[in-house]
Amino acid sequence: MPGLFDPLALKGVTLRNRIAVPPMCQYMADEGRATDWHRVHYGSLARGGAGLVVVEATAVSPEGRITWADLGLWNDAQAAALEPVVAGIRSAGAVAGLQIGHAGRKASANRPWEGDDHIPLGQPNAWETLAPSAAAFGKGLDRVPRAMTLEDIRRVQADTVAAAVRARDLGFQWLQLHMAHGYLAQAFFSPLVNARTDAYGGSAENRARFLLETFRAVREVWPEDRVLNVRLGVVEFHGDDEAMFLESVDLLNRMKDGGLDFVDVSMGFNTPDAQIPWGPGMLLPHARRIREATGLPVGTSWNLSRDAREADALLREGQLDLYTLGRPFLDDPHWPFHAARELGLEDAAARTLPPPYAHWIARYR
Repeated sequence: MPGLFDPLALKGVTLRNRIAVPPMCQYMADEGRATDWHRVHYGSLARGGAGLVVVEATAVSPEGRITWADLGLWNDAQAAALEPVVAGIRSAGAVAGLQIGHAGRKASANRPWEGDDHIPLGQPNAWETLAPSAAAFGKGLDRVPRAMTLEDIRRVQADTVAAAVRARDLGFQWLQLHMAHGYLAQAFFSPLVNARTDAYGGSAENRARFLLETFRAVREVWPEDRVLNVRLGVVEFHGDDEAMFLESVDLLNRMKDGGLDFVDVSMGFNTPDAQIPWGPGMLLPHARRIREATGLPVGTSWNLSRDAREADALLREGQLDLYTLGRPFLDDPHWPFHAARELGLEDAAARTLPPPYAHWIARYR
């Protein structure tokens, strides 16, 4: 099986290695527009040697932002601000990816270091939140959202397609639809949240409808030679997780039949009292089961080890197809370089860095 520094080819996209940087919100946008922060941030991650760099959660509409400082892609000015971000990632040799989504009832919050809670309506940077049903998340996110009408559903789906078109035209090669973490799509899928009695609620078939419709609509506009990926919460750590897992397998198989290329295995985060077993590689068993049950290439990004030998072994054992590190990359953007050296791959180590770095760092020890 391929190792950490072997390329990964999906559709017409080839990653130089199997190391990925997942979407990590920076909360530094200006009216949804990328700033100098994003240009420097993503450029540095790409220069560090990852094969794939996925730009943070980007809202498809104003009310879909987690916070007022989220990136957005609902207008042309926001697209123009992302152009140098895409260019910076690609010029450093990485594939540029983008995650798009809608935060649903978790939207309109303060930035994490400013409270991570709902901003009261009537205050600056606050807006009405939407969800499948009028039920609050709880704890600091205690505002009751407005239950979406069919018109709301159609609008959000159209907004998602419009954002995908902008991402396509910007040259992103990898598009991830955010269907996890208690945000809008995951909330439709979860019986913990979705109490609707129409075609979008009740049975597993109905709860999956919003996700499938949205996926299929994006698939129609996303180029066949680029990667279309979903991040899906397949477990809640609350209640009957096996039932949710099997529903997730069925949903992913249907998406696979419709052109899904890759799945990022994650959690639901739909309830504040979930008993999440935080620990090293805690979602690896779920990712392995998804890979076996669907045949789809998989990744996951929760508490994976920084140890290069462990990373390489997980890939060679066929547990993962892509090794995704988040916070470790913030701590050390040159993790791929150090990992290659740890594995004794001096040529790979030199290739992870651009020449102005490699000449000095890789040549002299």
